[in-house]
Amino acid sequence: MLDKLRNFSKSKIAGVLVAIIIVPFVFWGMGSVFSGGNTNSVAKINNYNVSTKDFIEYINNSKINPEFIKENLENNILEQLLTQLISVRLIDIEVKELNIEISDKVLANRIKMQEAFLDDNKKFSRLKYEKFLLKNNYSVIEFENSIRKNEQKKKLFKYISGGIKSPYFIANKNYKAQNKEIELLFFKLNNIYKKKDEFNDNEIINYIKKNEEKLKKEIIDISYVKITPEVITEQEEFNENFFKVIDEIENLVLKGTKLNEISNKYSLDLININEYPDSNINYEEFVNEIYEKRNENKIQLLDKNDFFLLYEISNLKKVLPDVDDVNFIKNVKNDIFETHKYEFNKKILTQIDENKFLNSDFENLTKGYQINKTTITSNKDTTKFNLDSINLIYFLKNNTFSLIVDNNNDIYLAKIQNIQEKNLQKADKEYLNLIKESDSIIKSNLYSSYDYLLNDKYKIKVNQKSLERIKNYFR
Repeated sequence: MLDKLRNFSKSKIAGVLVAIIIVPFVFWGMGSVFSGGNTNSVAKINNYNVSTKDFIEYINNSKINPEFIKENLENNILEQLLTQLISVRLIDIEVKELNIEISDKVLANRIKMQEAFLDDNKKFSRLKYEKFLLKNNYSVIEFENSIRKNEQKKKLFKYISGGIKSPYFIANKNYKAQNKEIELLFFKLNNIYKKKDEFNDNEIINYIKKNEEKLKKEIIDISYVKITPEVITEQEEFNENFFKVIDEIENLVLKGTKLNEISNKYSLDLININEYPDSNINYEEFVNEIYEKRNENKIQLLDKNDFFLLYEISNLKKVLPDVDDVNFIKNVKNDIFETHKYEFNKKILTQIDENKFLNSDFENLTKGYQINKTTITSNKDTTKFNLDSINLIYFLKNNTFSLIVDNNNDIYLAKIQNIQEKNLQKADKEYLNLIKESDSIIKSNLYSSYDYLLNDKYKIKVNQKSLERIKNYFR
C-alpha cells in the first residue's frame, strides 16, 4: 500500500500537520542549565545541534503572538520555549538510541485508520487521502515520515508506562472524595444584615464625611449644535453641498476654532448645558455620550447617522452632590449596606479561619430564623450552590462552618452536619472512568520523571549569544 501511496504525489511540505493526524507529545521539564555554546546553534544535545532556524520555526508553530513574547522576555518565555523544544528533541534522540522501529504494515494501518481519510462506509478513501496531501502541500514520503515519527514516540511512551493500571483503592479514594453524601445546614445572611432603610441620618452624614472624595462626582459644562441638512442646505436629504460644509467644519475643528465661532459662521443653534448631569432633568440621549467622552478632546465632531453633532466641553470639576438629592442618598445607603455586609462577613470568616466560630455562635446567630437543610451527593451538583461553593463544601470536615454562595449570588452561613462516604463498586459505570483518570495522572507523572531523567542522561548546552540575538529580534 505504501508504495502505491508514494507514487501519486511529489509535492513539498508547506505547513504543520493538522491535529487530527498528529497528536504531538511535549515535555515541560526545565532540567538544563543555560550556558555558552557554538554560534551555529541555539543549543547542543551531545553532538546534536538545535539550530536557530529550528527554534524560530518551533516558536512560529507554537502560534504565540509575537507581542506576547516581547512583553514576557524578562519572564524568560524564550528560555521556556527552548526548554520545551529541547525536551522534544531529547525524545527524538532517545527513539534513535533505543532503535524503535515502525513497520510499513503498521504505518499503512495507522494511515488507513485516520478519520479524515474514511468514506461514508468507514473505509479508507484513497481520493480523500490524495486530496488532503494536495491541499496541504505534502509529499507522501514527508507525510509518512511524520506519522512514523509520531508512532515511534507513542511506542516509546508505551514502553515507559507499560503495564500501568491503577489499583482499586486509588479509584475508590477518588470516588469517595467526589461522591460523599453531605448533610448541610444553611442560613441566608440577608435575613440579619441591617436593611438599607434602617440606616439613620447620623450614619449617613458620617459616612459622607468620611468618604467625601470618593462620593464626589464629575460635572461638566457642555455646548453643542446639531448639524442637519435642513439647517445647512434647507433640504431634508444629505447631498454634496452638505458634506462640503461638514468638511469645512471639520477643518475648523482641527485648527482649534471655538464652537461659538463655528456656530455663528454657519448660523447654527447653540445649546448650553451647565453642570451636567442633573438627575432632575431629562436630556437628549447623546448628551450622556458626550459625558462619557469628557476626558478626551474638548471639541469633537460626531457622525450620528441622522445628523452630525459638534460639541465642546468648557468645564470639568468634582462636586459633592446635595444631601437632598434622592438618588445620591439612595446610592450612599447602598454603599453603607455593602460596607456593613463586607465587614460582617469578614468577621465571621476570620472567626472560622481561627477556629473560633463554634456551634454556640451558629445557634445564637440563627436564633429565631429558619434554618434550611439539604443533602448533596456529588461535587458536581450545582442545583442550589455555585461550583466554587460546592468544591469548598467537599473540602470541609464534619461539624465545620463556611460562607457559601448560591446561583443568585446570595450568601449563606453553612454548617457541615454529617458526612457519609460511599464505596465504589466495580459494577458502577464510574469505575472504568475513574481508573482511566487515575492511569492518566500516573502516566503524566511518569512522563515528567522521564523528562528529568533524559535531561540528566544527555549533555545539554545552550548558546547564550544565539539566544540573546533571538531576544533582540523580538525587542
